[in-house]
Formats: sequence, structure tokens, C-alpha cells
Amino acid sequence: MEDVTGRGFKEVKGVDQVLNEALRFIRHEPNVVEVNLENAVGRYLAEDVYSSVNVPPFNRSAVDGYAVRSIDTFGSSPTNPAILRVKGYLQVGDDPGRYIVGQGEAVEIATGAPLPPGADAVVMYENTGRRGDYVEVYRPVAPMDNVSRVGEDVTAGELVFKRGTLIKPWDLGVLASMGIIKVKVYEPRAALLVTGNELVEVEDAAKNGLPPGKVINSTRFILTSMLKEMGCTVDYLKLPDDEQTIRDVVIKMLNSHDAVITTGGASVGKIDYTIKAVRELNPDYINHGLAIRPGKPNSIAVKDGKPIFMLSGFPVASLTGFEVLVRPILLHMMGAVDEPRPRIKGTLTRRVATPINTRSFVRVRVYVGEDGKMYVEPLALTGSGVLTTLVKGNGILVVPENREGYDEGDEVEVELIRPVFNEQANKP
Repeated sequence: MEDVTGRGFKEVKGVDQVLNEALRFIRHEPNVVEVNLENAVGRYLAEDVYSSVNVPPFNRSAVDGYAVRSIDTFGSSPTNPAILRVKGYLQVGDDPGRYIVGQGEAVEIATGAPLPPGADAVVMYENTGRRGDYVEVYRPVAPMDNVSRVGEDVTAGELVFKRGTLIKPWDLGVLASMGIIKVKVYEPRAALLVTGNELVEVEDAAKNGLPPGKVINSTRFILTSMLKEMGCTVDYLKLPDDEQTIRDVVIKMLNSHDAVITTGGASVGKIDYTIKAVRELNPDYINHGLAIRPGKPNSIAVKDGKPIFMLSGFPVASLTGFEVLVRPILLHMMGAVDEPRPRIKGTLTRRVATPINTRSFVRVRVYVGEDGKMYVEPLALTGSGVLTTLVKGNGILVVPENREGYDEGDEVEVELIRPVFNEQANKP
């Protein structure tokens, strides 16, 4: 339980515990829309997709060669070839019924062309020799050799994609081959509410300059883009540091959106109005603070089955809160799982000290040294607002709760967010 006296957090829970607790109260399914295939990439399926057809819909040649009756090739060899009369040529898109392969006959065929009636195998060009209207077969084939069978890719009635699948470009090819032109995907409606009287929109700062004591609202762009990457539509509002206003807007947005995300006002200070406003809603579940670094103030509530994420106003801390709270819960609501991210191992260049019982996210720079080995250089051990470390660096070192950091020279595993630097390549 946190200290509500304004003097700091007395105790905070671990990420896994909070997620497990909150998920028990999440009962809402996000907004669903139907989109054409060209608009489906990067979206999460909102339905199971079954095929109503076989793919391919017919037996077709897997190579360029000759469609034959396999029995006519048995015993053939370079010194004793099977000699077959060539009746014609089939290419992709031709009607296979144009030719019927009988005893001692063959049809020249292109890769992907339908297998003609009577044929049950294809001999590759490499194993044949053409002699006018006849072809010599130098190697026998078994039934269905070099044939792509009907339903080999997809069988009619097969479950091809499960709900929650993140659609990739190659998935569109499979969907199109099944004759599907539209799919239902999730389009969560997220309300992003940014608080903080000290914040100035970048457009205003560019036009009028930045007043003394004010800061540009950069967190807005981080969270908006991350939500859009997950297929969300985002409605953004800038709110004053006023408890009643925050409470009223959260209620309104919760009624019309699938999730509400706030930034600022989530800590334990006198002007941290967001957490106070959300408490007044009598949520089904609320947790104030997480055992993470940076981002201890990141919090979550659930009201009427919908999540309210209260993130830190500091950029890197809010980003961390998004990764450990917002992303996994939105994925859960869509029946999806997170995509695997590239990881790499390297040697730590200096000691990283982190508090025990706290999951720490350390920004690092991963590079190949002059000796050809991989090194990991910590960039910032503190500072939840030092956003440029995510630009100057290329990775995140996650220190688990059961460790008090790593020593210099330790081999650590890093989650990459940008390509690895090469020290030698950067030298003049």
C-alpha cells in the first residue's frame, strides 16, 4: 500500500502481480472494424479465420517439365529411357481438360500449371531429353512426385488465423488465396489525457517561443504513436491540473472509449490530482505505483471492465509504463501476445547498480569494439525524463527484481531498439 501523506511511496507492488490482479477485472472487448486487405497489415484480427476453399484448388505442377503417368516411367534410365509422345503444352491458367494423358503419353507443363487428367506425376526437364514430338525420360518418378497437391497450403474448413493474430504482409497473400477480401480487426479507441500546467504544445512553442519555467509536451507524441502502432485510434486532450476537471473528463472518455491513458499527476505530491480524481470514481480495481525504475508512479485502475492507465508525466517513465502496463493489457483485450523482439548479448563496460525488488530498465549503447567483441555501455542509470538516451542508445537492459544490478565485465542480454553500432566502421 502506498503512503498517501504526500511524503512518498511506502510500498509498491511488482509488475507481474499488478498485471495479474488487474486482468481479473478486464471484461471489455475493444472496438471492431472491417477493413480491406490493403488496410489490414499491422492490425490484430478480431475473429478466427477459416478457409472455405482448398489452396491450391487443384493438383498443380511444382516444376517445369512433363506431366506423365508414373507407371510409364518405371525402370527408365539414361541407357534405357522411357519414350513418351508429347501431346501439347500447359501453362499457368490453362484449362487442364485440354489434354488427357493416356498410356505412353506426356504433356509439357509449366510450374504452377494444373495437372492434366490421367497424369499423376511430373518429370523435371533436367531428367528428360526432347526428340521432336517425343520426350525421353531418364529417371522414374513415383505417383505425385513434383506435384503440389490440392489443399497442400490450406484445406477447406481449416482454422488458418486465430483471433488476436497480428497481420503481416505475407498473411495478406494467404488471405487473398482463400478468396477473402475483408477481415475484421480491432481498432481500440483510446483517450489520451495529458495533464500539467507546465506543459506547452510544440506548435505554440515554435510560434511564440517557450516561456520561462515551461516544458514542451513531448510525451504526447511518444504515447500517441505507440498506441497507433497497436492499431488504436487516439483522441487527445490537454487538461489543467484540476481534480474535478480530470475526474469529469475521465468519466466522459471512459464511456466512449475502450481505454483511457493519462499522463502526469500520478505520484504522491500535493498537486498529483489524477490519482485522486480516479479514486473518486470508485473503480473496481486500482493500484498506485509500481516496483519499476524509471516509472514508479505508473498506476492502473479498472472501471466497468475498462482500464484507466495513469502514467508518469516524464517521457522515459511514461514509455516504461506503457511497455509494462498499457501494451500487455491492450494485447490481452485483443486476444493477442506481444511480438518477440531482437536480443543480443554483450559485455558490460561498467557496473550497473539497481535497487533490489525493483525491475529496472537501463538505457544502453551496444557496439562492436575494436577487438570485434560486443559491448554494452550504460547511458543513464537515473533520470526518467532523459529522453535523448533512447536516441543516443540502441538498447534496453532489463535488470530483474531479484538482482542488485550487474558488475563491469558481466555478460548481459539486451533488448535492441536500434541497430548495433560498429566502432571500427565509424573511424575515419
